[in-house]
Amino acid sequence: MEGPRARRRGLLPAVLALGTLFVPPAAEATVKTETFITAETTGILLIEAGECFSDPAYSVRAAEPIVVYTPCAQGADNQSYGFTHPPDGRYDRERLAAFAWRSCGERFDRLWGGARKDLAYYPIMPTAETWADGDRDVMCAVYRPEGRLTGSVLP
Repeated sequence: MEGPRARRRGLLPAVLALGTLFVPPAAEATVKTETFITAETTGILLIEAGECFSDPAYSVRAAEPIVVYTPCAQGADNQSYGFTHPPDGRYDRERLAAFAWRSCGERFDRLWGGARKDLAYYPIMPTAETWADGDRDVMCAVYRPEGRLTGSVLP
């Protein structure tokens, strides 16, 4: 009579064979939008043009998601490539988003043109709250959808 342990050992080759049938799919490209990071994300207001930084990650100490300055040479998730300044006025998220995408896209095209198909960009916008506090800057950030940046990507 075969015990439970022997029966499980007998199933091991079958389980391993099934495991080879279920290969995980390749990682999908990351797409970052204007809501991925905002001016309210802790740490983002410390990032200057040309600096690299992490994607938001939950910090136990801060008890919220934060971004952290990362030396570009060490590899990073994102790099700031400039700021644009929308016209003053009433906060209108849709109009601000349209301005942010257009102006960051124009800067992206001036810097890289079609030469860097491996890069994408996204704007980091003020929120209604930061706008009310006087924040009118839109940060333009570049990233690699297929993985991390391996150094500064600024031309």
